[in-house]
Amino acid sequence: MSDGDKNGGDKPEALPEVWPEAERAESLARGAALKWASGVFCRPEHLERLGQYRKRESQRTSSIQSRLKSVVQSYLEGVGWGLEQLREAREELKEVSRALGKAGVESSRNAEGVKALEMMREVSVNHCQLLAAVSNLPRLYSVQSMVSETERLVESRRLLEAHARLMELECWQDDILWQLHGAGAPGTAGTALSAQDEELVRNYFSGVGKLVEALGKELWAVVGSGLALARQNPTPFVSAVRIVEREEALDQAMLEERGGAGGHSRPLPSGRPRCWRERFFQVLEEAVSARFRSVSYLHTRGPGLAGHLSALQHGIMGDLATVRHLLDHCVPPHYNLTRAYLRACHRCLQSHLGQVSGWELESGEIFAVLNWVLHIYNSSDMMGHPDLMVEMESEELGPLISQECLEQLQNKYVHSVRKSVSEWMHKALEVELTDWQRDQEPDTDHEGFYLTSLPTIITQLWQCCVSFVMLEENARVALMVSESLRDQTIQMGLYEMENLLNRFREALVEFGKEHRRDQSTNQNKFYLHYLLASISNCIILKTSTESLQQQLSSRSASRFSRTPPGPLAALDRAVRRACRLVMDQLLLELQPFLQGLLSRSWLAQGDVTVTLKLCGVLERHFELYSRVRPPCRQRLQEECQWLTVVEYVRVLMQKRLVCRNAEERRQLAQRMALDAQHLRDLFQGLEVEGSVSEVNPMALLPVLADFIRLKDPSMLTLEVSGLVAKYPDISDEHVSVLLDVRGDVSRDVRGTVLDLLEQSTPPLPAGYRPIFSDILVPTPSMPFCLPTAKCA
Repeated sequence: MSDGDKNGGDKPEALPEVWPEAERAESLARGAALKWASGVFCRPEHLERLGQYRKRESQRTSSIQSRLKSVVQSYLEGVGWGLEQLREAREELKEVSRALGKAGVESSRNAEGVKALEMMREVSVNHCQLLAAVSNLPRLYSVQSMVSETERLVESRRLLEAHARLMELECWQDDILWQLHGAGAPGTAGTALSAQDEELVRNYFSGVGKLVEALGKELWAVVGSGLALARQNPTPFVSAVRIVEREEALDQAMLEERGGAGGHSRPLPSGRPRCWRERFFQVLEEAVSARFRSVSYLHTRGPGLAGHLSALQHGIMGDLATVRHLLDHCVPPHYNLTRAYLRACHRCLQSHLGQVSGWELESGEIFAVLNWVLHIYNSSDMMGHPDLMVEMESEELGPLISQECLEQLQNKYVHSVRKSVSEWMHKALEVELTDWQRDQEPDTDHEGFYLTSLPTIITQLWQCCVSFVMLEENARVALMVSESLRDQTIQMGLYEMENLLNRFREALVEFGKEHRRDQSTNQNKFYLHYLLASISNCIILKTSTESLQQQLSSRSASRFSRTPPGPLAALDRAVRRACRLVMDQLLLELQPFLQGLLSRSWLAQGDVTVTLKLCGVLERHFELYSRVRPPCRQRLQEECQWLTVVEYVRVLMQKRLVCRNAEERRQLAQRMALDAQHLRDLFQGLEVEGSVSEVNPMALLPVLADFIRLKDPSMLTLEVSGLVAKYPDISDEHVSVLLDVRGDVSRDVRGTVLDLLEQSTPPLPAGYRPIFSDILVPTPSMPFCLPTAKCA
């Protein structure tokens, strides 16, 4: 036999084909052993330990083989035990199969005997049905007459008698159907009634179902008119409640009988359970909601909505009083009728007010709804009444309007008020601009201060806005609606006030531009007067705005959805702009007289007429400033002094007059001191209040006069040091011009003075208002020269 035949016929040789993993494992093991041996016996001297390695490996091999034998033996014992169990199970299955075969044979023999009893069972069922029909014949003959009599009782609202007859008819119907089901025959329980027979019985008793509907209709009509009946004759209502309780007891009894009798229980009659007690409370809620169904949008527009809400309040409280004092005594205590009526009123009001909130309401209407919901409804006049609090806490009812709907109403209210406020402010500003064009002085208040119609309109507007969210105008803390709505309204007002003041400032700027354009025609003779009136208006508006801001709660700042309003900052900008325009007008009137000061002709003539005319202009302005409310009056007076001094020094810096000798310096210093005295006497005579700044501008002119009067130029260094100490904002350009005006300062002294000034430049102290910073030194003109190569 060839090698191929041997391999094909020898089964053990085929194992590597079935288990290729074994061949792979053996090759891996041989490779690992070869690798290990090559590492251990890499030198000839290592072969001496070959016997030790052989002995150790043989012991390891023996241990592994013994463990494998133990595992295999245990596995074989388990397999043998399993086979024994299978043999026992097979024997038991054979016994069961033989027993089932015998039972099947016996069952088929008994089935032939049962067939003989089927005819007797049918006869028994027919006999039971005929017996039930014969026994119920008197009832069947009287059904129609009882139905007619019960109908008459229902129509005459003798509800208790009608319900008793109805219960009797229903009992007859149920008994006949139960008897026809065969429940009365022993051993025949559960026999099915044919659909034809059941339909026949139900058609015969069809009048009973109509009676149930008619009785229910009358019953719910009585319950729905319970409030009216309670004031006149509560007997029908009491009868209706007794019928409801009878029906509830019948429902409960039938459900218990069906649940506890097992397979022999009667089926529930058609229409059961009726759940008339639940229906009683539904009808009660429908009666409550009926008062809201006839309300429409057109009937409640404007003041009608507040009247409608007031009527709801009185109607609901009257009904609740009737329920508590009359109807509550007509029902069992477990009805909790007052509590149920409260819940029904609350749910109906929720639905009705949700409908009202969806209408296009104006601000007054929204306010009426919010006030009614948040205050009147929960007050002691309604749900917070002590007698009602005993029945149910207002927290159990929940909110009348959801928080989302409440926020929508508040936002709608604020938006509506903001629109009105914006239009009102726009009209107020238009009236103000028209007043500025009048050819007469502004009006004055009882204190003699200028004012126009703007603050009066805005103040009335604030009172209007605040009164919308206050219970009393004089009690600023008692809120009618909510703190949140008040804060939103005030914030809205502050935003609109800021917008108005920004437009007011822009209007002032345009007013000033228009005046400068029309200055030649002199159309607006009272330009300055209306500027001063605008400043007084801003003082009044500031008081109103601060009062409004103080009414904001401490938590309102955290609720700003955008940048908080800044009406005070806008008002300050408007005041500054108006004061600037006033000063511009003053400068415009002073300019012709300033041109004649500090010139050589002015010094040569020695005439003080120019100074006196300048003082006359200042006096006239000061008289007009007295018509401005403090503190802006003091501010204008101070600005007037600063402007006068600054412009006087600016003229000096123009170097119209450069002294040629000591006599001219003495005369110039004397005239400057005299002008300073005139101005000081003017301001003191007009009772000008002290300057807010630590620097008195009027003290500068005598200092400059002393600087020019100084005879010894070598003392100029000391004089400049004192000047810098008093006025640290003076620059080297200013000092250089003063030295030029003296006309006797040498180059060395000038250099020393300017070096000292450069080295001693002190910082501006706190509270110091710069004066020289407002005085620009004219740029010196370049001397004319021929364009030579050196100049190039």
